[in-house]
Amino acid sequence: MTGLPESPPPELETVGDYVRWAASRFQAAGLAYGHGTDNALDEAAALVLATLQLPPDLHAAYFSCRVTAPEKAALLAAVRERVQVRRPLPYITGEAWFCGLAFRVDERVLIPRSPIAELIEAGFQPWLDPDRVQRIADVGTGSGCIAIACALAFPGAEVAALDLSEAALALARENAERHGVTERVRCARSDLLAAVPAEPAWDLIVSNPPYVDSEAMAALPPEYRHEPRDALAAGSDGLDLVHRLLPEAARRLSDHGLLVCEVGHSRPALEAAYPDLPVTWVELERGGTGVFVADAEALRRQFIQ
Repeated sequence: MTGLPESPPPELETVGDYVRWAASRFQAAGLAYGHGTDNALDEAAALVLATLQLPPDLHAAYFSCRVTAPEKAALLAAVRERVQVRRPLPYITGEAWFCGLAFRVDERVLIPRSPIAELIEAGFQPWLDPDRVQRIADVGTGSGCIAIACALAFPGAEVAALDLSEAALALARENAERHGVTERVRCARSDLLAAVPAEPAWDLIVSNPPYVDSEAMAALPPEYRHEPRDALAAGSDGLDLVHRLLPEAARRLSDHGLLVCEVGHSRPALEAAYPDLPVTWVELERGGTGVFVADAEALRRQFIQ
């Protein structure tokens, strides 16, 4: 039982009341999280604050402020959408955060949550010399979050934001404009790296491609089924696109270039498929698994020579 009324409960008066009430409803409904929060209370706070157009770091003193009648109606509608439709929070609010940056999101794109953000913030060190990064390609850009964050982290670099979906690219262009990087972030339709030349070479290729295998796809919670299937599903082993990306990257990286790729729970499948490929699995301080880095020399040895 979700216990959702037809009209706002009269006993709920303050911002804090609605956070507590929404959290209880989320807990009772057994929602799945993972699109920005990992528990009912944080999810409720994020939903309530965004619906009221308040900052996510709102001072605790304001949680005792009373909510107006129109705001109560909006909050009830948002909670109903989260509980009954199981729509992910960022699709309801229209916004997701990545690398400390706000991005517009909707059902055209995967909701940003890649642990690659941690590497971007560190300038991909120690594997890459930031001073040598002039050309970056983001493969499967979606909302453009990785490409745009890379452009801001490497202000002297040109970035290709690549995706097969024109709908996703339209949103990526909006986000590039929002963050003032349209002159350096070029959004282009491409099947992986097919649309970009090998010369001049690329210093950094980053990708968070689809990597959910068929067994995991069948078990996805309802929230994840709102996301584009093509941005998640990747065949029986979760590596349909990665099998193609590796040799393409080998032919396009500069001599000092680096491939950074996320494969999540498909790591064992990658290790089984390429036992002789020397990749480094990144230990992430903020959580997340299945991100590897491979340099140009290793990829060429495996796929070209």
